Amino acid sequence: MIENLAQLIEYRRERSPRQSFGVAGSHRPFEEVADRAAGFAEILSAHGLGRGTRVALIGRNSLAYLTAWVGLQLAGAEAALVNSTYADDMLEQMLTNLGVDGVVVADVNPVLRPWSGTDRYIDASQLAHGTVVAGEAVLTVPDPVGTMPGTGRASSDLAGFIHTSGTTGLPKFCALSHEYHLSLGRFIADMMTIGPDDTVFAPLPLFHINPLGYGIVGGLVAGANALSAPRFSANAFWTQVRDEGVTAAILHIPPVEILKKRATREDAQGHRLRVVFGADAEFMERFQIPVGLSGYGSTEAAGLTHSRVWRRGEVPDDGAPLRRYAGEARHDVEWRLAEDGEIQVRGRRPHVLFDGYQVGDQLTSVVDEDGWFSTGDLGSLDPGGGLVFRERRAESIRVKGEFVPIDMVEKELSDVPGLADFALWKIEGDLQDDQVVLYTEGALVDLDVLRAVSGSLPAFMRPAYLIRVEQLPRDEGVGKVRRRQLPDLAELERIAL
Repeated sequence: MIENLAQLIEYRRERSPRQSFGVAGSHRPFEEVADRAAGFAEILSAHGLGRGTRVALIGRNSLAYLTAWVGLQLAGAEAALVNSTYADDMLEQMLTNLGVDGVVVADVNPVLRPWSGTDRYIDASQLAHGTVVAGEAVLTVPDPVGTMPGTGRASSDLAGFIHTSGTTGLPKFCALSHEYHLSLGRFIADMMTIGPDDTVFAPLPLFHINPLGYGIVGGLVAGANALSAPRFSANAFWTQVRDEGVTAAILHIPPVEILKKRATREDAQGHRLRVVFGADAEFMERFQIPVGLSGYGSTEAAGLTHSRVWRRGEVPDDGAPLRRYAGEARHDVEWRLAEDGEIQVRGRRPHVLFDGYQVGDQLTSVVDEDGWFSTGDLGSLDPGGGLVFRERRAESIRVKGEFVPIDMVEKELSDVPGLADFALWKIEGDLQDDQVVLYTEGALVDLDVLRAVSGSLPAFMRPAYLIRVEQLPRDEGVGKVRRRQLPDLAELERIAL
């Protein structure tokens, strides 16, 4: 019985040594990746970043990044996967709050006190070529020797952390066990009927549970070829799918919408895709995909708690988008709807859901005394008793799969001259994504300063427009802006930023 990710990695090294692993255009047989990762695990352990330590992994999707992640699992470390587009000071604050023991980077080089310049700051950008840099020392990755420490981890131990997108304040780190990862990977492999003859393609950023848990872990569980991409590109997607012989793809709503907008059936001709997670009816019809999957879940809620299979040509009787039909729950998850329609889930065994939010040594569980997790999402029942996702209860803005941390962005903009009364919110974008906008009552905003401050933020956080209105709607009691009412206000002026 496989108890942890390190055991899964070693099992696949023995059983599936020639399966491809890496990113489109840069991958190697899994046996080679696992051996290089095992040597890296020895370096990690020698630098005090071995079993039971907490290590941040920051980088872009690459063979080096994936090899580093495999190495962290073999070392028995808890790998905190972090968005590399965040500013250095934000990364530093997040890692300080989490209490990481060290940092591994790949193809990025943030300055992070107190780790930068020490031997616990390891640059693994050249790991795929056999070297890493620890502090000032260039190290050759050794051949692996002996048993990997990670194989001794319990299924209940933490495999790592994936952070939320921080809708209120700093992103929170979700603590995820080995059991969580293995159960999720098995569910995906089963639902998509992935096997050794498949090539799984998960092109989204690997610090999300969708590409890592569904694609990489799901591919490893199934013994398939498992690939990511340096970055998601609509222009490159179908070429990558054809060139790599992809048969199963892991997508999400925004990339599906982008591909529908920017690609034609002719662009996709010659592909071998048989199943796509996240595909809708239009996507399957245009690109001739036999099977699509919809589902429901979150990083907190087991990664994916529900899923439903659709054949090309099938549509719901009510004409609603396929993605709202989440289907039946997986065998190890219970679910129910609260009186107000909120979706609640519970694992049928420990550690199927996330363990809680981690800050330093403090792990905060958010399930009730009976183990139920309230998701903050609203749902209903389909005619067959399956779950239908309706909407998120909380106010949120989502751009390119990322939730914008509203409070944090507003704090960054609060010192802009003339921007006294304002609120960050959203309008409908050209694609599926929201578009960030700034509502204000002020008529004398310093646009040069506003653009400069906005430009210092990660791209997905930047307001696209400044919209001037007569008065912001507020609660009478606490004076909180009623964001949902903002799009209904008469616009006095709209300025592109």
